[in-house]
Amino acid sequence: MSTLTATPESPETAQAAPARPAYRVTGRRVLASEWAKLWSLRSTWITLGLGLLFLVAFGVIAASRYKSGIDSGRPMHGNFADATAVSLSLFGTNFAQLALGVLGVLVTAGEYSTGMIRSTMAAVPRRLPVLWSKAAVYGLVALLIATVGAFVAFLVGSQVVSGTPAAMGLGHAGVLRSLLGAGLYLGLVGVIGTALGALLRSVAGGISVLVAALMLVPGLISLLPSSWSGNIDPYLPSHAGESIFALTHDSTTLSPGAGLWVFLGWTALALAAAAYRLRRSDV
Repeated sequence: MSTLTATPESPETAQAAPARPAYRVTGRRVLASEWAKLWSLRSTWITLGLGLLFLVAFGVIAASRYKSGIDSGRPMHGNFADATAVSLSLFGTNFAQLALGVLGVLVTAGEYSTGMIRSTMAAVPRRLPVLWSKAAVYGLVALLIATVGAFVAFLVGSQVVSGTPAAMGLGHAGVLRSLLGAGLYLGLVGVIGTALGALLRSVAGGISVLVAALMLVPGLISLLPSSWSGNIDPYLPSHAGESIFALTHDSTTLSPGAGLWVFLGWTALALAAAAYRLRRSDV
């Protein structure tokens, strides 16, 4: 009959055993994770491409229509009567904001619909760094895409309307501020979309609220008595955002600086609401 005896592990053997690496959750790693997830989705490439296409294509179409009207000698009516190369080139902003805002909703709400959010929060238990990283990464991407699109639309559109009353160059007063403001506005729209997706946790719900806030509410406010609508209208998200990149202003609109602060306030409000729900409710 034999007995088994356990031999003590020598110090050399213990040192040779591979140590389990210690992983730490850092802000840089969370940002890198969100960056990788953003570009791994086909919808990112498609929607960003659509946003860029809308911004450039509609701007060039508006400039071409204005040029054809001037060449034909027809009187210009509506927005074309006082059009400038900047306003014509940025005509596609209203369409681009939908594409970039919708993608912002998908960045956060898409993880809830697939259930991937549980893995994300297991990796980052503190939760809020995920929201800040998603907003920062996508906001920066939307800002860069929109700024490039605004400058391309203006450079092409200004060539189209060259020799007309709307002709302007980059050196004209306010042009650079308007183009950079358009990029900043669309970047913040993307951040708001990200916040709405995290707040509502539904792709359809987030898109519906985004469209309502940017397009439907201004129309409903116009139905109010003029004494009311005149006091509310400039502070709506879409109108405050438009004042950031508008070349001219009057008594019914905010200045670029005031419009920026108001729109930043709306963005902060959306992020705060999303952060509150993320901390208070289970994923």
